[in-house]
Amino acid sequence: MEASEADLIETLLRENEEFRKAKQAHSDFARQLDQLEQKPHLTPQDEMEIKVLKKKKLYYKDQMEKILIPLRKEPAKGPSPK
Repeated sequence: MEASEADLIETLLRENEEFRKAKQAHSDFARQLDQLEQKPHLTPQDEMEIKVLKKKKLYYKDQMEKILIPLRKEPAKGPSPK
């Protein structure tokens, strides 16, 4: 039986420190973005900070995906039919 994506992520959060750190950083940047985007008026500095935070957030999302991709394919592997 193939594990669901949520189960896989839950397992990685418990057992994979690199994934856990990437997820935490991604969440932290998302929170910072939300706070900035709630401002009624953004300064040019705020706009620049938003761009930087989005790039950092994307970097950590990519890091999580790099860990997830091989694990998603793992259940499909098995003995070849003869």
